[in-house]
Amino acid sequence: MINQTFDENEIWVVAVQVATVWTSKESTRRIDEPGLLNPTDMDHWVTKLTTEQKTALCDENRVQSQLLYGETVEVTLIDGDWAQVVIPTQPSNKDNRGYPGWVPLIQLEKVEKEYWDQSKSAAVISKKAWLEGDNGEKVMKLSYMTCLPVLGEHPRKIEVATPNGTRILPNEVVHIYETKAGLEKKNGTAIVEAGEQFMDLAYFWGGMSSFGYDCSGFSYATHKACGYQIPRDATEQAEAGEHVAYGDLLPGDLLFFAYEEGKGDLHHVGIYYGNGQMIHSRTNGKAVEITNIADTVYEKELCEMRRYWHE
Repeated sequence: MINQTFDENEIWVVAVQVATVWTSKESTRRIDEPGLLNPTDMDHWVTKLTTEQKTALCDENRVQSQLLYGETVEVTLIDGDWAQVVIPTQPSNKDNRGYPGWVPLIQLEKVEKEYWDQSKSAAVISKKAWLEGDNGEKVMKLSYMTCLPVLGEHPRKIEVATPNGTRILPNEVVHIYETKAGLEKKNGTAIVEAGEQFMDLAYFWGGMSSFGYDCSGFSYATHKACGYQIPRDATEQAEAGEHVAYGDLLPGDLLFFAYEEGKGDLHHVGIYYGNGQMIHSRTNGKAVEITNIADTVYEKELCEMRRYWHE
């Protein structure tokens, strides 16, 4: 084991399209190999797993979260082929530095901080986008809300910094923003619209990408797209933000549900859609959908309502 010493001139970033954050080094299975390599093959992994195998990621406490290409982490320990990390961009009560877990070391890369700290960043705004090489060859399929430093802007392409050197993103698939300011803050309707494009996307436990979201990953990503950083997990999402009474709900507000008709453990979060409906990434074996609340189990289990957005 190697305890990390920190070089202020270097940072660790994710070097694959999506890096899954595991509970421990022993959490992976042979069937998870497409999500453990570099490069990863998320399309193959998420579609080939059976519903039972996906459910085991949760029930057997195997997966904690996920990271997107270029996302920065703090590496606290290296143990063989694995890195123990915390994720500053995913707030969590589990560690005040960020969400904790384990990532295959091969999926991380050190980069020079000066290279990475650019004044502008490019956020992928399409569901998925191909990162390209200099000659236009497709290098990697990126998830929605992958954010990379901008090195140059051209009429049809954006040069971005990556863990693998300078690459290209087509202009039409990204939104450029000032890095220090972050993505522009939008209203609740925009949060709903961010979620609508993922209708029928299959649920994936721990999912934080457009290859598959879990319920809180879905609310996290839609808020991120609209300029708001919220906690990673539903339990903590229900404790922050602003409380909203049921009669004052507006599209974009978060709805939380607990067992025992709202009195037990919190287990789900959805986004209020308007007209007594919510949009949510439902559960294993299901997908992102719009659901009526009245006369359903959700009406009985509704326990909290929170708002993070503002006009």
